[in-house]
Amino acid sequence: MAVEMELNGNWNYPTAIRFGAGRISELPEVCRELGMTRPLLVTDPGLAALPLIADAAAGCRTAGLGCEVFADLQGNPVAKNVDDGVAAFRAGGHDGVIAFGGGSALDVGKAVALMVGQTRPIWDFEDREDWYTRVDVDGMAPVVAVPTTSGTGSEVGRAAVITDERDHTKKIIFHPRMLPAQVIADPELTLGLPPDITAAVGMDALSHNLEAFCSPFYHPLAQGIALEGIRLIKDWLPTACREGDHLKARAHLMAAATMGAAAFQKGLGAMHALSHPCGAVLNTHHGLTNAVVMPYVLVFNRSVIEEQMTALARYLDLPDPSFQAVVDWIRRLRAAIGIPDDLAALGVREDQIGQLARMAAVDPSAGGNPIPLTEANLTTLLQNAVKGRIG
Repeated sequence: MAVEMELNGNWNYPTAIRFGAGRISELPEVCRELGMTRPLLVTDPGLAALPLIADAAAGCRTAGLGCEVFADLQGNPVAKNVDDGVAAFRAGGHDGVIAFGGGSALDVGKAVALMVGQTRPIWDFEDREDWYTRVDVDGMAPVVAVPTTSGTGSEVGRAAVITDERDHTKKIIFHPRMLPAQVIADPELTLGLPPDITAAVGMDALSHNLEAFCSPFYHPLAQGIALEGIRLIKDWLPTACREGDHLKARAHLMAAATMGAAAFQKGLGAMHALSHPCGAVLNTHHGLTNAVVMPYVLVFNRSVIEEQMTALARYLDLPDPSFQAVVDWIRRLRAAIGIPDDLAALGVREDQIGQLARMAAVDPSAGGNPIPLTEANLTTLLQNAVKGRIG
């Protein structure tokens, strides 16, 4: 008789992770391990109004920690959100950050912990050349990450995506030590997440794993992680969308999101290169945008990734394993969980295609696409995605 695996454990890849239901109770202990006595809990306004944030902060205070909450940030965070967080950190005499929430809160929390000890502006630490070496590492604050959605995997990332309002571009702020020192991955925190948000963040995790799997760079460790991450999403995302309180589904999706972020050091591609400008210009939801462009990008890359997609179809046990079987599965999945068919449904207009294509061509994710991206072929790809021509 098969023995069911217990969905609980302490992992050390790529950082220390306490995974399992109810482990949020360990937050004060984790803060103390990192030497925090006055952590600043960084979250978003929606979560700040919910009991789980009040309970987490109260638990820290009961344990003798001087925990305060900062929640002045937006869905696609900008530099002012980080600046305001740094000001709150300094005003409160804090000595560490609890980054608590979805990708935006996690990114702002990590960026605040970076910037509290810097004199340069945040844009001086963009992920370009060796700019990370400009960081005063001694000034960085420790971070505990607590994800509450299963999408970005930012809890195991070494970067933060922040929008530069000067030119409406999303920029990646990077330093190796931005990787949180501890993660509490408690799937109970995702119970009851609305179906539309569950779908969008789940497809974000799928895009991370899928683009990593398709990336042309050599990284067999990431390749294996991405493959299993895709399978977990295939098996459990529809269930989580239908049954918001299905703990097993939530646990597998939380693991898959972490896996996607661990895997995409192998590379991303056109899905993210297109999604970033849409988010920066139109404030579209990142995961939802990735979900919409996903089949268009796969078809665009078909000539290079067909063999990989056939292998993926076999691993996923799809009927008649082939490239087309993967595309058909993704289209069925999107329809089942309410993902729109085209970018027009997200408000992208044809007269914006030129601007978005120019931005996508220079996006940091573009370099990992299996087929080299240019403004010209991205324009065609965007036209197809706006008009609903998957092929």
